Amino acid sequence: MRSDVVKKGIPAAPNRSLLYALGYTKEELEKPLIGVVCSYNEIVPGHMNLDKIAEAVKAGVRAAGGTPVEFPAIAVCDGIAMGHVGMKYSLVTRDLIADSTEAMAVAHQFDGLVMIPNCDKNVPGLLMAAARVNVPTIFVSGGPMLAGHLNDGRRTCLSHMFEAVGSYYAGKLDEAGVEEYENNACPTCGSCSGMYTANSMNCLTEAIGMGLRGNGTIPAVHSARLRLAKHAGMKIMELVEKDIRPRDIMTEAAFHNAEAIDMALGCSTNTMLHLPAIAHECGIELSFDMANEISGQTPNLCHLAPAGDTYMEDLDRAGGVYAVMAELAKAGLIDTSLPTCTGKTIAENLEGVVNRDHSLIRSIDNPYSKTGGIAVLKGNLAPDGCVVKQSAVAPEMMRHEGPARVFNSEEEAIEAIYANKIVAGDVVVIRYEGPKGGPGMREMLNPTSAIAGMGLDKDVALITDGRFSGATRGASIGHVSPEAASGGVIGLVEEGDLIAIDIPAHTIALKVSDEVLAARRAKWVCPEPKIKTGYLARYAKMVSSADKGAILG
Repeated sequence: MRSDVVKKGIPAAPNRSLLYALGYTKEELEKPLIGVVCSYNEIVPGHMNLDKIAEAVKAGVRAAGGTPVEFPAIAVCDGIAMGHVGMKYSLVTRDLIADSTEAMAVAHQFDGLVMIPNCDKNVPGLLMAAARVNVPTIFVSGGPMLAGHLNDGRRTCLSHMFEAVGSYYAGKLDEAGVEEYENNACPTCGSCSGMYTANSMNCLTEAIGMGLRGNGTIPAVHSARLRLAKHAGMKIMELVEKDIRPRDIMTEAAFHNAEAIDMALGCSTNTMLHLPAIAHECGIELSFDMANEISGQTPNLCHLAPAGDTYMEDLDRAGGVYAVMAELAKAGLIDTSLPTCTGKTIAENLEGVVNRDHSLIRSIDNPYSKTGGIAVLKGNLAPDGCVVKQSAVAPEMMRHEGPARVFNSEEEAIEAIYANKIVAGDVVVIRYEGPKGGPGMREMLNPTSAIAGMGLDKDVALITDGRFSGATRGASIGHVSPEAASGGVIGLVEEGDLIAIDIPAHTIALKVSDEVLAARRAKWVCPEPKIKTGYLARYAKMVSSADKGAILG
């Protein structure tokens, strides 16, 4: 066993003495040591139940003959961090989580790992760590939140809550109306109830083969989630015995499967940051351009919130991620020969899987659209690309041309939006919010939700070198690369410039001549860094562009 180096022989006697100090017995140390990486904390609603999940995992490990050893991972609540300096610390935690988990797993020589994440950055962060450490590993998330209910019976969620603030500033909702959303949008523990980033990544963990069936969709408050956790604890012992490792599962073909399932589900645009970063740790390069190629042949089968009015609990009842995979498999759009953490192939996993609700998971021959949920656009404004969740864009905004309204920070933009200074036809440009320029590439859920809440989501586009929450809807185009702080063209846009967006054609153009842009570039001076000390300053110096996954060099 890998852990023998700290458990067996005279040279390991000092190590054993410290393990005995923890209360472990000789009998326990004769079994495989399984690291249980739990991101439980008391500030993230998606993580408040993870202590229960960890106990269930440990019960499963013990039942299958292993010795579980729990240690923590951090997690930020993006919703609580939204709209202020805290959001600069969201994306950057992905690398802190990967680094710290790698350090703990290698320092203590665990034989296998069970990862227990739930929210936006600790799912990809732990997948990155799994790829680096490459010992047998399985994932079990904390599960999604149930949708809320307003007083009139309508269901609601966090994206509605953010949009309610915009409605208030537009005079469409009073303070009591905002409070009603406030008290009902997030009724249970769990990752927020729509197809936002956390649920997107948990579903893709299942799709890529690193989580058991139901990992992405079983609600956090259902007892089935505890049974799943116990089974994950049992299954890790089989993976250790058979020496099935993350890089055996997370192959190039598996990432292409994940991208196809991403397109069918209508996942968050943040997957375009996280999948390349995870693949990078596996020694695989996922090209930005591959997204359009896969989207071009993969239909969009689901319209969960914010694209529609259904939620993760509905997807679970309809058959979950496996039902979506089964639809794609019918058309040969995923490779079903690949291995998974079940010890079986995808094809074996899909035996007997049924789509129980064709109104929620459309059949392959009756999709919402013939192309996938995400598109990459390119043009002189974004030579290296930018990303839009096209499944959440109104038909009338799939093509749009309008004057630029330019802001050098999220705060400047939100002030103008709340002051009703943005009008139909405008293209809001928020720059210097990229990985380097932010630093930290903040999510722009406040501006996009304000625009939607004011009823302008079918009339106004928003473009940024920052990124978006999975809760964002509308013509919201992010990840503009190169970013402004790296000398990207988005830093040269001036108030009133015309910007043309054509999502079906995958193009975005700043309608300014090359000569004018050259003259502007000659005068351009990169602003002083917004943050000059601490982790963010180090991050800004090391981070790659968004089109490369915002990875650290």
